[in-house]
Amino acid sequence: VQLQASGGGLAQPGGSLTLSCATSGFPFNLYAIGWFRQAPGKEREGVSCISNSDADTYIADSVKSRFTISRDKNKDTAYLHVNSPKPEDTAVYYCAARVGHCSAWARFYNYWGQGTLVTVSS
Repeated sequence: VQLQASGGGLAQPGGSLTLSCATSGFPFNLYAIGWFRQAPGKEREGVSCISNSDADTYIADSVKSRFTISRDKNKDTAYLHVNSPKPEDTAVYYCAARVGHCSAWARFYNYWGQGTLVTVSS
């Protein structure tokens, strides 16, 4: 099982970026994909999730107007689209997988990627 998060780096405030989570080794269509982030000195925070059926999505209140989530079942890849990033979005972003429905809680996810660092600064 592999989840490979990518797309991080230095982002300009007010710009945009897309994080990708490429997966393999499990039936992507049966799993919800979640995105979490952890800023220095802070706990891991659930940011977004898309269910296995795409019918349900979760976006944390802190990012609701700026982040969206999608997935491409032909590529076994999920995406987190970040619009107008802010310095407080600086964190390591992780993708994770769990069977079926979304959860905002990290402890309910079975598989994790290694994380990609996003730094928002002018």
